[in-house]
Amino acid sequence: MTKSQDVLDFWQSIGREGWFKRDASVDETIRTRFGALHDEASAHQLDHWIDAPDQALALIIVLDQFSRNMFREDPRAFAQDDHACQMAATALDAGHDKAVSPELRAFFYMPFMHSEKIADQEHCVRLFHAADNPDSLKFAIIHRDIIRRFGRFPHRNPALGRHMTRAEQEFLDAGGFSA
Repeated sequence: MTKSQDVLDFWQSIGREGWFKRDASVDETIRTRFGALHDEASAHQLDHWIDAPDQALALIIVLDQFSRNMFREDPRAFAQDDHACQMAATALDAGHDKAVSPELRAFFYMPFMHSEKIADQEHCVRLFHAADNPDSLKFAIIHRDIIRRFGRFPHRNPALGRHMTRAEQEFLDAGGFSA
């Protein structure tokens, strides 16, 4: 089995529960099974995966999703965000998102949802709207609106050593969405 297929098989095996719910055992499995692969991807050693749809998807999952699982509440969780956005943009230009199932297609778009750049947020909303994915579109709009309001995701402030503004703290205290 190829490394990229191993990523996709694992990701599909944990499904929505594993994708969007904090689970220490999933995080540990990702660190153990894919930590070395994440290091390679972070060092741009797997950028050639972008040439094929399935490999491109695996690369983006490693950079965008696995980073968040492996390094929760640590600056490294966000360290590959720009790289993931670059790879996602290249994959979209090649039409790779159209070559995978609709459920997995969303992971080509997630790096834009995780970006703190408003242009990426607007792009993400357009992508999910065009994909006719109302559930993900709802979350894309929520993420975009947080960036519009604060210019960043306030819940990241502690991990990134950023000062929390009063408005950001009030937002979080009121149950503001963690992006």
